Amino acid sequence: MKEWGDPLFCLLIGKEEMCLSPDSKKKSTAERVWDMAEPLARELGLSIWDVQFGKEGADWYLRVFIDKEGGVSIDDCVDMTHALNPVLDREDPIPQEYMLEIFSPGWERKLTRPEHFQAYLGKPLRVKLIRPLENGGRVLEGILLRAQPGGEFELQLDEETSVTLEKKECAAVNVIEEL
Repeated sequence: MKEWGDPLFCLLIGKEEMCLSPDSKKKSTAERVWDMAEPLARELGLSIWDVQFGKEGADWYLRVFIDKEGGVSIDDCVDMTHALNPVLDREDPIPQEYMLEIFSPGWERKLTRPEHFQAYLGKPLRVKLIRPLENGGRVLEGILLRAQPGGEFELQLDEETSVTLEKKECAAVNVIEEL
């Protein structure tokens, strides 16, 4: 039995105190940035669609995808950059150098989270599979019929054929305008 409980780490930065609980250390970089960006986006009338952090070649990229009803403008991206940059500088969640990019998810947005799939039920999707099907094809297009929180979803390919897939089997799942 722990006598004192889990440690809480605190740093005094200027006049601001930043405390990290053990749980905050377990989150990925993208999750920590999401937590910082979400309230800022809300203040700007935006929502966070996705946050990605990864290495491409020798460089690291932090990509924040923002969305709003009616679409995202370049001014929205600039405003989000100006709001997020000082917070990232102050909180310093990323030890290495990186490039910050703020994007709209675009018309053919990539579905990555369970709530994305729920929002696009009944809509046409293009699925790129990691491994080819028996016929050698890797791309499927159809209507999203159902989606489970665990990553399973069903795609109606034509009037007679539907297929159930796991998100982990897919290289990408994108919204398309029509079939």
